[in-house]
Amino acid sequence: MTDSQKWLVLIGFATLAFVLYLLAPVLTPFLVSAMLAYMGDPLVDRLERKFSRTVSVLIVFCGIFSFLFIAIAFILPVLQQEIVTLVKKLPSYIDFIQHSIIPWLQTTLALDLAAWDLGQLKAMVKQHWQDVGGAAAGVLGVVSQSGLAFVAWIANLVLIPVLTFYLLRDWDIMVARVHELIPRRWERKTVHVSKDCDEVLGAFMHGQLTVMASLGTVYSVGLWMVGLDMALLIGMGAGLVSFVPYLGFILGMLVAGVAVIMQFQEGIYLVYVLAVFGFGQLLESFVLTPYLLGDRIGLHPVAVIFAVMAGGQLFGFFGILLALPVAAVMMVMVRHAHEEYVGSQLYSGSDKRSGGQ
Repeated sequence: MTDSQKWLVLIGFATLAFVLYLLAPVLTPFLVSAMLAYMGDPLVDRLERKFSRTVSVLIVFCGIFSFLFIAIAFILPVLQQEIVTLVKKLPSYIDFIQHSIIPWLQTTLALDLAAWDLGQLKAMVKQHWQDVGGAAAGVLGVVSQSGLAFVAWIANLVLIPVLTFYLLRDWDIMVARVHELIPRRWERKTVHVSKDCDEVLGAFMHGQLTVMASLGTVYSVGLWMVGLDMALLIGMGAGLVSFVPYLGFILGMLVAGVAVIMQFQEGIYLVYVLAVFGFGQLLESFVLTPYLLGDRIGLHPVAVIFAVMAGGQLFGFFGILLALPVAAVMMVMVRHAHEEYVGSQLYSGSDKRSGGQ
């Protein structure tokens, strides 16, 4: 590749990144649909052994959106109820902090916390907690105040299943068309790198999401058995952030520990919380991660956090969705670049022009 060709490739990537930045607000439904199609395509390929492509796509399509609809219909009302319960009980939690936690800290740690008067916060919560019950209606009301925003929101909801269906149906055709565009002299290396990228992405999209959902379920059920009012909210939250190793475990245990102390005001419930998250961590370490992920992703926790924060800063919600898949692909590219560098003359220091002298 000549220097001019390298500059053209660089300019092309820079232009693509700028266009993605400009179109980020409208690309979210396309990205969500592409992710769903990518996850569903392997199952469609298997079903094609018995059915036609269209029938296979219909089966997978109905399965995906039936599951999503049932999950949303079940989870959202429960989450709203738990948030209402949390806000309703905040005054009693504030009393517990004011009369138990703060005096204990003053006595044990010799801290001067006399200025910590939480009475105003308690009065504000009592005055406005009823508004939380209509949170969903309030959000819809705010959205509907802007006609264009409301239309865009509805359009995205309609677009996602439509785009997913067409992407599922034509996924193999699109992959074949992209393959035809690869210059023949680069085909072998490009296909090799693409297969590695596909393996890492598949591990992330299928494995990591399954691990997150499984841990969220285990944490939620365990905390519900303990009797915690906010079991689903804390459990699913801990499961969702478990893509960073140990982060979901640590945050979930801390938040659940504070919640059970506030709710029951008995130390024994901390032991129950530790048991729930300890079981979840053992399940992740010895069952879920080895069997569903293995070492195929290998993103460092710092890289994961940076990717999510950078994606959100640059592209908003679209960037958050795209952050980890892009980071996984970049990891594969960096690994192959490292292999090329180690095998190059630049690394070994050899010079063919010296003629072995």
